[in-house]
Amino acid sequence: MTREGETKAMFRIHIRGSIEAVWREITRTDAPIPAFFNSRMDVARLARGEKLAMRTPNGKYTGVVGEILELVPLRRFAYTFKFTNFDDPPCRVAIDLAEKDGGVEYTMTISELTPGTKSAKQMLQGGVLIANTLKHVIEDGRPSFGTRMLFTLFKLMEPFSPARCKSEHWPVS
Repeated sequence: MTREGETKAMFRIHIRGSIEAVWREITRTDAPIPAFFNSRMDVARLARGEKLAMRTPNGKYTGVVGEILELVPLRRFAYTFKFTNFDDPPCRVAIDLAEKDGGVEYTMTISELTPGTKSAKQMLQGGVLIANTLKHVIEDGRPSFGTRMLFTLFKLMEPFSPARCKSEHWPVS
């Protein structure tokens, strides 16, 4: 069931790789996740009901916070999603994986986006980049050159991040 006026989007891509490699990449906590804009996932533990935060590689700033809604290893990772720099309501993200045609079908569904918000705009624009970057990382071992340049820009812009995004304001435990 969707709310009236809700924005929903789906991004799907086929990745030549193992489902284990894709799962490991989207749930890693030991290093930045290139597909998630080079953010590092911070969680007390990967389990339903746990808070999560996507932080800069050095941990100083937090771009996204949420709560894990579902975690079915090698199949589904679902969580709420809220940008820390916007006052918009959270949305939901569900990532589904399925073995198909010798690889993995990756599907990211974003729901409960409030139309016209900055969050909706960012999420709708970011979905394609996320899927394509994940594909590059699994198939080629690293993001595309353009995405790596984007990460360099993010690092240069980090000192200009809003104070409200400092990680001290967004604990996960």
